[in-house]
Amino acid sequence: MVSKPLAAIPDGPVDVPAAVAELAGDRPLRPVWRNALGGVTFELNGGIDGGTDGAEPSRFVKWVAAGTLESDLVAEEVRLAWAAEHGARVPRVLSAGADPHGSWLVTEAIPAASAVSDRWIRDPATAARAIGAGLRELHETLPASGCPFEWSVGARLARVRARTERGEGPADWSREHRGLGRERALAILADPPPVDRSVVCHGDACAPNTLIAADGAFAGHVDLGDLGVADRWADLAVAAWSTEWNYGASYADELFAGYGVEPDRRRIAYYRLLWDLS
Repeated sequence: MVSKPLAAIPDGPVDVPAAVAELAGDRPLRPVWRNALGGVTFELNGGIDGGTDGAEPSRFVKWVAAGTLESDLVAEEVRLAWAAEHGARVPRVLSAGADPHGSWLVTEAIPAASAVSDRWIRDPATAARAIGAGLRELHETLPASGCPFEWSVGARLARVRARTERGEGPADWSREHRGLGRERALAILADPPPVDRSVVCHGDACAPNTLIAADGAFAGHVDLGDLGVADRWADLAVAAWSTEWNYGASYADELFAGYGVEPDRRRIAYYRLLWDLS
């Protein structure tokens, strides 16, 4: 059975935080994404092509509540700036801030649509190939040797231990992994496969975080708060998994073809388990 996506385009009313309302003023504001922790991304100033009147480019405001696991957007701001400096196609940060209720990050829009927009849900094969091509570009563009951020197995296993100590277990995992049980799952994670290729990974390479141009080509990446050095399969395993959540079970091979790699089943299984538990 295919896992359900962890986040989605809002299909009902969304409360607008006071800070976001103040940023918008009297300009149009539209919620475009809500994640599993309650964070919301709003589009400000019309459509992806710069707004209906062309007077001011569109921008996006990402807001997260104080006290959530993702409440520190400083990490994302710093990573976006570093990635842009080194040639990655990512949004330009315009401003950021925080108050007692939450924090926000304002970025300039890239003229493209999310890989899970209606346009690309109707053409999942093209979307999956673009996601793969985008990851390949990211991995080849950013210099792993000079990257100040890590997303290593060791660092992520610390998250697994913290969640386990809080009492989380199989009931909190994806259906694919519940049958392993806690002890078996932790034993598998304690024995990672050798690193295939160390690259600067996206860190959240799920389909919604790839932007695709009107012609079906990769256009950019968003949500890079976990960007850091890791095995390329840490990205690839989860990106391919997310095609199942968003498109169905037949498109992972399109993603691998877009990247230009044959599936590595051992590494895919390991990094999906690590993702799930961390």
